[in-house]
Parts: sequence; structure tokens; C-alpha cells
Amino acid sequence: MGVSNKTPEFLKMNPIGKVPVLETPEGPVFESNAIARYVARLKGDNSLYGSSPIDYGHIEQWIDFSSMEIDANISRWFFPRLGFLPYLPPVEEAAISGLKRALGALNTHLTCNTYLVGHSVTLADIITTCNLYLGFSNILVKSFTSEFPHVERYFWTMVNQPNFRKILGEVKQTEAVPPVPSAKKPSQPKESKPKAKNEPKKEAKKEPEKPKVEEEEEEEAPKPKAKNPLDLLPPSKMILDEWKRLYSNTKTNFREVAIKGFWDMYDPEGYSLWFCDYKYQDENTVTFVTMNKVGGFLQRMDLARKYAFGKMLVIGSQPPFKVKGLWLFRGPEIPKFVLDECYDMELYEWTKVDISDENQKERVNQMIEDAEPFEGEPLLDAKCFK
Repeated sequence: MGVSNKTPEFLKMNPIGKVPVLETPEGPVFESNAIARYVARLKGDNSLYGSSPIDYGHIEQWIDFSSMEIDANISRWFFPRLGFLPYLPPVEEAAISGLKRALGALNTHLTCNTYLVGHSVTLADIITTCNLYLGFSNILVKSFTSEFPHVERYFWTMVNQPNFRKILGEVKQTEAVPPVPSAKKPSQPKESKPKAKNEPKKEAKKEPEKPKVEEEEEEEAPKPKAKNPLDLLPPSKMILDEWKRLYSNTKTNFREVAIKGFWDMYDPEGYSLWFCDYKYQDENTVTFVTMNKVGGFLQRMDLARKYAFGKMLVIGSQPPFKVKGLWLFRGPEIPKFVLDECYDMELYEWTKVDISDENQKERVNQMIEDAEPFEGEPLLDAKCFK
């Protein structure tokens, strides 16, 4: 890849250099569905293309559906998580929403059909099964596919037929969605290269080893001295760990103990409170994806654990679900290093809490205590960052 498929000989077979390409005595054929159609037509006595013009039309219909609605959306979800494409949460949400819609339509069709067309395997089943195989084996976990029981039945029926099993082997469903690639990993090697280049210039081969060690120690010495700007703020009467401890240990009378204790401790000069609302609520259509989205945000906020406390609520009994949160940060504004380092921050609208407004203050209380219903809707989930 990237070498032999860029040669003049290969580009004569496929001018944009993509694979697969099938070489035939009559000439090359590129694009996987075109290759599949060609092979299926080589023997005129098989039933892969049905037995009537309407069968042919239905088979073509499901081939296009499988490619454009299932394969395309699985790829838009899966490939960015492999690092092949940029990871953009709104794009992922749109892909999952589109895939859910497609699988819902397929599930309805399979309610009263064993195969996509007719009463035996056709080319539509082969192509659809291969597209589903990419999803089931890499990103479609059981909690996702269980919403489409007829699709599950169809898929496992197909892959366990002898001719499918001969090619695919034993198929196992993935147990986890691949994690989002870290945005920081690519930049680390780039930062380390200049240091590697500079170090040999500073080292003198003729000098004894001890001076080299001393030079290295001198270079590294400033690193531990760097302090977070929040550590340089004037001392606050609010001790964050004491509040986290009170929150964790309060099991009863939460309003009277924890909430009252919070306002007794709260220092508006040393800390600030913020509401956050997810910008793309309409895309929160899949339960576990919405949960994972919030969980991933909290994981990436770990860099602020020493300086923050947060509550994230997933609200609603039916999709689209609403994601809203409350955050307590050290300092009068959201820390700059959090805005710079945690890309999730851009996905939310941030509003500073006005504690002189009793309505906003009561909203803070309700979010801290996981009040239900919240703003007239049930809580699907509530997560705490402490």
C-alpha cells in the first residue's frame, strides 16, 4: 500500500490507485461491489441475482442500502477511533445516529424475512453480512446491537453458514468500543526531537562523564519548579478536599448536611461555579454512546482533579437525551490549562453561576444532590467528578 498501488501499471487498472482491483482476461474491474457483481454473474445458473427482474432490483436496492447506510456509517464511527481520520464528536454522533436509523429499517424488514430477498442467500446477503462483520467484530458491542434483535439473528445465521464460515472463520462480537485516540500523542515525539538534536551539541566527548551528568541535571532542574498558576493564587478559605470528603460521606439529610456545608465553605473570591450544556443535544440518540461521551469527558478532566469538582447529568427518558453539568473551579474563571488541554470543553456552552440569583443557586443545589425530576425530566444518569 502506498508503493505498488501507485505504479503506472496499477494506475492503468484503477486511475485513483485504490484496492481491491480484480484482473480478468477481459480487463480489470475496480470497486468491491462492482467486483462482487461481476463474479456473481460469471455463472448464469446460480441464484445470487434472483430469478426475476424484480428480484434483481431488490438485490441491487439492498446492496446500495448496505453500502451507503451501514458500511459508510460504521466506517465514519470506527476509522477515526483507529486514528485513520480526525476524531470529531459531532461527526461520530451523526454516524451513530445514521447507523441506528439504518439498522432499525433493516430490523423491520427482517422481522418477517430470513433473507433480504427471496428464500435463499443472494449477493445482497453476502455484501450486507460482510459490512455488518466489520461492525460486529470491531465496534458494535452487544449493548448496541441488542436494540436490533432481528439484525442479530440474521447476522449470526449468515456467518455460521458453511460458505461464510469458510472465509470468515469463527466470528466473535467485540466487547468494547475502541477508545478515542489521544490528541496529545502525536505532538510528544515532535517535541522530543529538538531536545534530542540539541543534547549532542551540548555534550563534549572529551569531557569526563561527571560534568555531562551535571549539565543534564541543570537542564532538567527547572522542570519540577514549574507551578500551576492556580497554585499561586491567594489562599482560599474553601478547602476543596474537605468539600469532596463531606460530599462523599453524607448519606442522609443531604440538603441539611452536604448542601448547607457547601455554601458555608464556598468562597466566591477563590472559586467559581459554572453551568455547562452540551451543544449538540439532538445527537444524543444512543444511550450508551451518550454515557460514554460523559465518561470520556470526566476521564480527560483528570488533569484538573486537584482544582475542580463537577457533576454531570444525563436527562430524559427518551432520546435525544440532554447532557448538562455543574463545575466548581479554583479561581475566578475556567482555568486556561483546562480549556487548552481538554478538547471536550469546546463541545459545551459555559455559563458562570450568579450566586446572587436564588433560582441559579437552587439549580446548583439540585445538580449537586441529583434531584429528580430535574427541570421536569427524569435522570437517566448522574456522574460526579471529585
